[in-house]
Amino acid sequence: MRPNNETNAGRGAPEGRSKGEGEVKADHGETSYRGSGRLAGRAALITGGDSGIGRAAAIAFAREGADVVIAYHASDDDAQDTLRLIEAEGRRGAALQTDLADPRACRELVARAVEALGGRLDVLVNNAAYQGKAVDSFEQIDEERLERTFKTNVLGTFHVTRAALAHLKPGASIINVTSIQAYHPTPSIVDYSSTKGALTTFTHGLAKELGPKGIRVNAIAPGPVVTPLVAKSMGQEALGTFGGSTVLKRPAQPAELAPAFVYLASDESRFVVGEVLRVTGGEGL
Repeated sequence: MRPNNETNAGRGAPEGRSKGEGEVKADHGETSYRGSGRLAGRAALITGGDSGIGRAAAIAFAREGADVVIAYHASDDDAQDTLRLIEAEGRRGAALQTDLADPRACRELVARAVEALGGRLDVLVNNAAYQGKAVDSFEQIDEERLERTFKTNVLGTFHVTRAALAHLKPGASIINVTSIQAYHPTPSIVDYSSTKGALTTFTHGLAKELGPKGIRVNAIAPGPVVTPLVAKSMGQEALGTFGGSTVLKRPAQPAELAPAFVYLASDESRFVVGEVLRVTGGEGL
């Protein structure tokens, strides 16, 4: 059985945990990421941008010259810490609390984000996700959990993207976060894995419609990544072997995903459309 992977989102701690402690410690690029102006003048909205992969992307975007709004669900301390890092780069930023399971909240989020970004939106990163704890059998996934998972991960992405389209112009980029779970689902989180499969299909389909309009849609499929979601959904015993199935025999740090987001958001990927970029430590899709 594959261990759970990335999200809700560095060389400093390549093993993903302190030796002998079993603690998950993440590097989001706070001290390691160096920008080079590749997103200068861009305006970005990142859902789930307070922690994990989203936080790493937010830091990288700001250091590449973008203004960044992050959306978060409940972790205010993490959100404010991330916002301070964005603003420390001299960039415009905001941290907006929302519930992506609510369609109206999704629409309001985009409107508030565009206002905070000075009336524009160039990059949308659909990263936020909900994942319940690992279960022993499919029957333990109740209706409430199933609905929350799909409303947040799939319908939330649909609603945010729909609202964002009114503001995205030719040259804009949409980046969805799918997962290796879409291709190699772990039975204990099959509801979450299923949503990632849906987002993979969503990426391919929407790319065909929006590509001719000059809006690129792509996705990133992380493998095992050290994020808060890992600590919440996995037991300490599982953490001991987390990431061991990769060729590199370790999980990724969030900072190691950041360059992939920058690439897909920048003009360097202007001929990349409908792609699912694998960042899995060698695990195949």
